[in-house]
Amino acid sequence: MALRPVETPCATEDALPAILAQLEEDIVFGYLLPRERLVEDNLMKRFQAKRHVVRHALAELQRMGLVERSPNKGAAVRDLSPTDAEQLYAVREILETAAASQIELGNPAVIAALSAIQERHDAAIAAADIKAAFRINIEFHRKFFAACGNPHLAGAIEHYGQQTHGIRSLSITRTEYLRSAGEEHWAMIECLRRGDRARLVGLCRTHISHSKVAYIEAYRARLPAGAVA
Repeated sequence: MALRPVETPCATEDALPAILAQLEEDIVFGYLLPRERLVEDNLMKRFQAKRHVVRHALAELQRMGLVERSPNKGAAVRDLSPTDAEQLYAVREILETAAASQIELGNPAVIAALSAIQERHDAAIAAADIKAAFRINIEFHRKFFAACGNPHLAGAIEHYGQQTHGIRSLSITRTEYLRSAGEEHWAMIECLRRGDRARLVGLCRTHISHSKVAYIEAYRARLPAGAVA
């Protein structure tokens, strides 16, 4: 599949965040598919970057859980099986419901901040700006889970969320999914406002399941008849 061109050359270490962000989005939006090789020479040409910068980017993507690297085969987009998806989302559920159980309820500053972020998320969806919606969605969850007051827990949530980026590729471009996610974000904000802890935890449990279900169904549909995922 053809990749989107990079508008600005990325020749220095300072461009590493931009390279990472672009490759992350390519995986999330399905421009780079599971098991697709990431050839250093091709990436150097694409980003106008030196080899050590490209290798640094691939190492960081590996740390994020988006890429696999081996001495003889190089780097490739990580391929997550249905079992991998189930296990990763089980960890996410444990972490995210734990954070939801610790978030301070009724905090006006947190509620105002989350509401402002979600208004921008709604606007991005209305404008069909999927890239912006993706980034704002990350911002919403980062702010939401930071409110638990435990930076280590919030950091673990972000790490495991990054590892499931490839799983989201089947739902992140669907307008109905994005709108549903936005509605659930507003419901979470309302739970914070009303002090409804039980519903807040329940929403955090169900909120992440949609992408997992879509991914597993699509993965199994691609398998030959009789094969086991």
